[in-house]
Amino acid sequence: MPNLLVRNVDESLVQSLRERAAAHGRSAEAEHREILAQALRGTHRRSFAEVLLTMPEVGEDADFERTDDGGAPHVFG
Repeated sequence: MPNLLVRNVDESLVQSLRERAAAHGRSAEAEHREILAQALRGTHRRSFAEVLLTMPEVGEDADFERTDDGGAPHVFG
């Protein structure tokens, strides 16, 4: 497996990496690999259910009730 060497990294970043690695219970090298993998894999697409779970519970069902105002065209027939 190839190696990656990163030079001239600011000491504060290195310290932050060490702290983050400790918080996740892994080595700084393993944490560095995880950060790179997350950054380069792309964004995680949440499922519809995951998005719904993030919505706050506000209002009553009647607040969201659909009404037929008679003015909107019937798009689907």
